Amino acid sequence: MTEKIGIIGLGLLGSAIAERLASGGVPLIGFDVSADAIDRFRSLGGEPARSASDVAASCRCLILSLPNSDVVHDVVDEIGSQLDAGMLIIDTTTGQPQQTAALGAALGRKDVEYLDATIVGSSEHVRAGQAIALVGGTAAAMRRGEGLLDRFAERVFHVGPWGSGAKMKLVVNLVMGLNRAALAEGLSLANRMELDAASTLEILQAGLSYSRVMDTKGAKMIGEQFTPPHARLSQHLKDVRLMLAEAERLGARLPLSEIHQKLLQQAESLGYGEADNSAIIKAFEARS
Repeated sequence: MTEKIGIIGLGLLGSAIAERLASGGVPLIGFDVSADAIDRFRSLGGEPARSASDVAASCRCLILSLPNSDVVHDVVDEIGSQLDAGMLIIDTTTGQPQQTAALGAALGRKDVEYLDATIVGSSEHVRAGQAIALVGGTAAAMRRGEGLLDRFAERVFHVGPWGSGAKMKLVVNLVMGLNRAALAEGLSLANRMELDAASTLEILQAGLSYSRVMDTKGAKMIGEQFTPPHARLSQHLKDVRLMLAEAERLGARLPLSEIHQKLLQQAESLGYGEADNSAIIKAFEARS
C-alpha cells in the first residue's frame, strides 16, 4: 500500500495503529495535541502535521483514534472544509452509538464514506496485529476499508450500519471488564486467605473459570505492574458509563455493571485512573 494514510489522535491506540502500519511500509501523516505523542510518531517515521486540518488536506483516508464522541465531533467540525466526496474516515473511537450513527449519516450526505471501527484488544494486541475490529457502515465503505483494517486486526467483523461498531464494542467491553473484575476479586480473596498468588492464577487458568483476561492481566494484578498502561482504567470507566447510559435509554438492566462502575470510580479516586485497567484490583484491597 502506497497511499498516504492520515491519523488524528496518537494516544495509546492511535500510536499502536501507527506503529503497526509504519512497520508495514504504509506512509503516514498524523496529528495529536500532545507534543510527546507527536515526537513518538516522528520516531516511527510518520510525518507530523501542524493541525488536524493539515492531515485531512494531505490524504484521502483518515483514521480517527480519539477519547470520546464529543472530541470526534469537534475534530470533524475542524476538518470539515477539507472533507471531499470520496474520502474515507475510519473512526476507531469507542463512542456513543447514537452520536456515531448521526455522524455517519451527516458525512454520508457529503459523500464522505465513514466506518465506526471500534477495536477489541489492547495497544499491545494492535502492535502484534492481533486485535479485532467491529465495524459499522455501508458495505461499499467496508469493502474499501477492509484492506487497511486487516493490517492491524486479525479479524474484522462488519456488524451493521453506522453506530453498530460502537454498540458491539460496549457489549464486548461489558463482558471483558466484568471478567477482569471477577479475576481481581478472586485474587484479592486468595491473598486474604494467604494462598500463593501465582498458584491461584495457574489453577484459575487450568479450570472452567478460565478467561483470556487471566493471560493478559493476571500477572499484572499479582505484581502490581500497572505502568505503562496497555489500556487505561479511566478509559474503561468512560466505557462503563456509556453502557449504563445506553441501558437506561433502552430500559435494560445492568446491575453488575452498576457495581463495576463503583469499583472503577474507587480505583480512580485512589489515583489509578491513568494506570492499566488491571489496577481495578486496588479497589478490592481498599474495600477490604
